[in-house]
Amino acid sequence: MLQVVQAFDRQPITEIETEDAAALERKLAAAERVFRDRDGWLQPHQRIAILRRLAALMEDRRDHLAMQIAREGGKPLPDAIVETTRAIDGVNNAADELRNFGGREVPMGLSAAAENRWAFTTKEPIGIVAAISAFNHPLNLIVHQIAPAIAVGCPVIVKPAITTPLSCLELVGLAHEAGLPEPWCQTFITDDNDLAEKLATDRRIAFLSFIGSARVGWSLHSKLPHGARSALEHGGAAPAIVDRSADLAKAVELIVKGGYYHAGQVCVSTQRIFVHSDIADEFTERLVARVEKLRTADPTLKDTEVGPLILPREADRVASWVDEAVSGGAKLATGGKRLSETTLQPTVLIDAAADAKVSTLEIFGPVVAVSRYTDLDQAIATANALPTAFQSSIFAQDIDVALRAANRLEASAVMINDPTAFRVDWMPFAGRRESGYGIGGIPYTMRDMTQEKMILLRRS
Repeated sequence: MLQVVQAFDRQPITEIETEDAAALERKLAAAERVFRDRDGWLQPHQRIAILRRLAALMEDRRDHLAMQIAREGGKPLPDAIVETTRAIDGVNNAADELRNFGGREVPMGLSAAAENRWAFTTKEPIGIVAAISAFNHPLNLIVHQIAPAIAVGCPVIVKPAITTPLSCLELVGLAHEAGLPEPWCQTFITDDNDLAEKLATDRRIAFLSFIGSARVGWSLHSKLPHGARSALEHGGAAPAIVDRSADLAKAVELIVKGGYYHAGQVCVSTQRIFVHSDIADEFTERLVARVEKLRTADPTLKDTEVGPLILPREADRVASWVDEAVSGGAKLATGGKRLSETTLQPTVLIDAAADAKVSTLEIFGPVVAVSRYTDLDQAIATANALPTAFQSSIFAQDIDVALRAANRLEASAVMINDPTAFRVDWMPFAGRRESGYGIGGIPYTMRDMTQEKMILLRRS
């Protein structure tokens, strides 16, 4: 049995049964059976109808789903409500995308050998999808993994994070209630890493969607069956550059949101802040004052802004990284205290050493590290120096500075006067280098979960 507890106070919520190798085999066999039965594939209009009903069912349970996110995942309730709203919109987004989701004509007659022919492509589902998810957005991440699969007609087996399985179980149950036959979308609940790997690397898997640590994701990627595709979403130590032309009041507010949203447990959370020396003192003073006003408390309360970390050991780790940075010469401007077993005071560090963990690794906690710079290109070079690269920010009213940084920052997306954590669910979302593989975002995932087939007609 797996005990699910509240992230904030570790109080039990419920117990659920874990599944074994025999259960996994049954689920893989069921998925393979429905996919091989081509006559039984759901038509696009049926898939659209199921997704629309699923979104409606989620809408009816919006408050319940949001509270469940807050309890099992520790996300503050206002943000959990936003996540639920996004998840509902994401399901509708997948349905909407099907209206324009098709193949293309391939030009013929461009050479004598191609005369009297007409060719076009169709899109076919790639096959069985294995989805392994993370805890930090326990509803919306699952939507990003299963809604595209449902939309394009791929059977999907999803393994949620063991700390936050309830949102996943409820979403998949709602999909079945909406009319999706069970073999097309199944859950697999396990705390056995070997079984999770078996799911991801089984010969019947055609696509792996993995959200989690780079170490695990790249390992699974290397073991995929031949021909299988993957999408890996990891993280990084996202940089934000604050130019002397920036609107400081707006920049501080947005950076605080980007750095402390869900206690920093976001793969594109703002972590490394590079501030022009001309404004560094004023920026830091404003940042510290704003951070000290953040309300850190029980995430189920309506006015909580920062909640807990997902596990006590994660709070231990983040606290040790802060201690290491301070021992290495960083100034602790605010925060750094342990408030409970899983809760840390939002923290600002100044001038951490270049080789400190907070400067080089993803902290995944409520901590930002501020450094000064005088030369923009040097700040960009430092921001680009890590093996991870995901989203980044430049805050500047000077358009030349903003565009130079946007052009030169190594990132899949550069936000100008917006935090690194900005995302809407229809935009491309991808890590570079060690931060990921493939492109996320519902329309992009739908494309990756299909393959084109060309059909050629020869006229007599």
